[in-house]
Amino acid sequence: MKKHAGTGLCLAAGAAMVAALTAALLVAPTERTMGDVQRIFYFHLGSAAAAFASFTFVLVVSLLFILTRSPRFDDLAVAAAEVGVLFCTFVLVTGPLWARPVWGKWWVWDPRLTTTLVLWFLYVGYLVLRSSVHGYRGAMAAAVFAVLAYVDVPIVYFSVRWWRGIHPIVLRRGGGMDPAMIPPLITSVAAFLLLAGVLIRERYHIERIQSRAQSLEAMLEEQLS
Repeated sequence: MKKHAGTGLCLAAGAAMVAALTAALLVAPTERTMGDVQRIFYFHLGSAAAAFASFTFVLVVSLLFILTRSPRFDDLAVAAAEVGVLFCTFVLVTGPLWARPVWGKWWVWDPRLTTTLVLWFLYVGYLVLRSSVHGYRGAMAAAVFAVLAYVDVPIVYFSVRWWRGIHPIVLRRGGGMDPAMIPPLITSVAAFLLLAGVLIRERYHIERIQSRAQSLEAMLEEQLS
């Protein structure tokens, strides 16, 4: 049953990504000022939503690990953090690709860009911490770090409203986006969120297998000694 469910989710994610590509490249209207390069926006925002969702999941399961000490929540946190870093990397790659022809520069130290880069470093640091300190001690330290690191997620989101910068506010009252762009955007965000869910699920299963293997190895070493 689990195998069929996993296959179904993978197929659904694949179909959703095809729909997102079609909507972004063929259905969405061409932006008047930026032209076709603006189509990167659908993948840029979709990957940002997936990163935010993954890091939020890391926060939730890290808190659950702190409360319950269950290793399953630690494995889920590691899986979600890796997927979140993947999508955050995609945000940092697609952003400059979009910015270069529009702003004339690959990178500017805009508040949104800077706080996103800090977010990437924080969760890379989480993964380094979790992999370098083993056992319960490392899991607890990583969980506490994940709770503290999450503070940067709302900072990234509200940075364009709190501080002046050149990064646009995409969704705001009274305009900001052609209404015809909204359905392709929703399709893209939904597809990326589904893909993130599938990746977290698959990565979690791998983490559980590795955890069991490490437990068996520790038991064997104890018996042999």
